[in-house]
Amino acid sequence: RLQVNVGQLFEHITPQDLALMTRQLSTLVGAGLPLVECLGALIEQIDNARVKRTLSQVREQVVEGRAFAEALRDHPRVFSDLYVNMVRAGEASGALDVVLLRLAEYTESAARLRSKVKTAMTYPILMATAGGTIMIFLLAFVVPKVTRIFAETKAALPLMTVVLLAISNFLAQYWWVLVCGAIAAVIAVRVSVRTPAGRLRYDGYVLRFPYFGKLVKKVALARFSRTLSTLLSSGIPLLASLDIVKNVVNNAMLSVAIENARNSIREGQSIAPPLRKSGLFPPLVLHMVAVGEKSGELEEMLSRAADAYDSEVEASVAAMTSILEPVMILI
Repeated sequence: RLQVNVGQLFEHITPQDLALMTRQLSTLVGAGLPLVECLGALIEQIDNARVKRTLSQVREQVVEGRAFAEALRDHPRVFSDLYVNMVRAGEASGALDVVLLRLAEYTESAARLRSKVKTAMTYPILMATAGGTIMIFLLAFVVPKVTRIFAETKAALPLMTVVLLAISNFLAQYWWVLVCGAIAAVIAVRVSVRTPAGRLRYDGYVLRFPYFGKLVKKVALARFSRTLSTLLSSGIPLLASLDIVKNVVNNAMLSVAIENARNSIREGQSIAPPLRKSGLFPPLVLHMVAVGEKSGELEEMLSRAADAYDSEVEASVAAMTSILEPVMILI
């Protein structure tokens, strides 16, 4: 039993696994089969142990009479609030297969964007880590041995050499201070971001960080536009959609702006003015939202905005990686 439990700790459901499962379920439901039979057929086809175990539990609850969405809600680590609410809307509207297909496309799109960003950043991070480690090793262990040669000559040393030797001596004698300081800083930041005020300050600093902050904001805006478009297309009301979206953007500053917009809409305003008032949403999103509200095609306008920001994110990541490489070489 212990071996099984330890093995389950390393089981993981990737976005690709979730998207494939959702697409297959959409096909089965669209063929007119009862949901219980669809889940049974899907369980037989899936190889991922955790997905198979989760779907088996969901199927048992559906057989007992629970709604599909409510059964999914019991597994928050696999099915997000976005997923559960869209399935609930699909069940209510009788278009579960269409909603599942949109969910699969959304999951695949989000996974592709995340994969492109990770792939583009892997090389610079690896180079920076390797380069920094080598520099610290040289300064802490190699340079002190070479210092003896300068000491024997008793000659006046250039300022840059004196600075280099001072840094080397500090690292050789007090490297543990830097390590402890770095660990303490990481712990302090992690504890701080767990509080609402600390998370708000941290996300504000991230958005204001040169260049990188703009990239983070574009990723959040792409996620906001894509998610809201998908929810509205699935028949979920605007207020409920915004309540879900504010937890998807993964930035407290944007979440507060979306919550304020939701409160204003509840009082009778349109969506664009409160978003503009926050100062966090660029003209492109505001223009698309305003046009979509007037034309009745808000979902389509948001989808186009998401496509535009996805392209901008890819271009920004490519530009950043091309700049980082020569900068690291210079350093």
